[in-house]
Amino acid sequence: MDRFRVICFLAFLALVLAFQGCTHTNLREALRRNISSNESQTRLVAVYEPWFGHPRHISIGYSSQDPVKIRKQIEEAKNLGISAFVVDWYGDREPLLDHNYALMQSIAAEKNFQVAMLYDESDGGSDEATEEALAAFEKFRTTYLAPNSPGRQAYLTYHGRPMIFIFPKSGRTDWNQVRAQTNQWNPPPLLIYEDPSAAYSADFDGFYAWINPGEKGWAADGSSWGEDYLRSFYHKMQSKYPDKIAIGTAWPGFDDSKASWGLNRRMSQRCGRTLADTLRLSQLYYPADHPLPFLLIATWNDYEEGTAIEHGLAKCN
Repeated sequence: MDRFRVICFLAFLALVLAFQGCTHTNLREALRRNISSNESQTRLVAVYEPWFGHPRHISIGYSSQDPVKIRKQIEEAKNLGISAFVVDWYGDREPLLDHNYALMQSIAAEKNFQVAMLYDESDGGSDEATEEALAAFEKFRTTYLAPNSPGRQAYLTYHGRPMIFIFPKSGRTDWNQVRAQTNQWNPPPLLIYEDPSAAYSADFDGFYAWINPGEKGWAADGSSWGEDYLRSFYHKMQSKYPDKIAIGTAWPGFDDSKASWGLNRRMSQRCGRTLADTLRLSQLYYPADHPLPFLLIATWNDYEEGTAIEHGLAKCN
């Protein structure tokens, strides 16, 4: 299906959702029919949180350690046209998440699915954050990217190089040192950072957008859904970083009221229009003759920040 028809379908979807709400079935049909997983087109990937079942996180009815559940999630994601999970990973700081990542990679290989690591930066000082990043990346290489690592064939690559996503926390990591270390890998990974970073732009191979309400900030009624932020991101990638990999992002909304770290920030789902509009913007800036290599769905299952699409979108009144 061509991109013009995709945009038309999403506009129609928004109208339907305004009256009917969005079930998991509606979401599945919208994405499965309109996003190609073909290598030559934009590939759909989704952020996956592997921490449920941990006492610091809310109960959502399943454990991220359940292989039966993981297999079901992969099948559901594939039915939506999603070809990979980008899985949160903290290295030795979170042993449970490391265990769950290993389980996910092994099962992904079994299910003809793909995974990538999303490294959560340490929030420590500069020396601590850098040392932890260096140790974590080396551990990941030897444990998950070595030729004989369980499920290695499932790891997400682009032009033959493994993709590693980075979620900034403290902003104090010396990425020059990390880049120097990873350049020794065979092959060197592609390091993908959140938003263009002027300080370390030479160290990163690309940038991804993230959930952001835009210049006006978080609105009490949740109406700020991030249009100006996404437009700025895509414009910056095209004008200032055309040599970098641009990874667009779409999200259904945001609500961190269930998170222990929450700040009562909210972005309304707007009866499905937030997801439709964030998808639409990526296609406006990157049409069929110049498609994004990847589009990131934020997220598959972050129920604490209200961005999960795993069970569809919220019903509308």
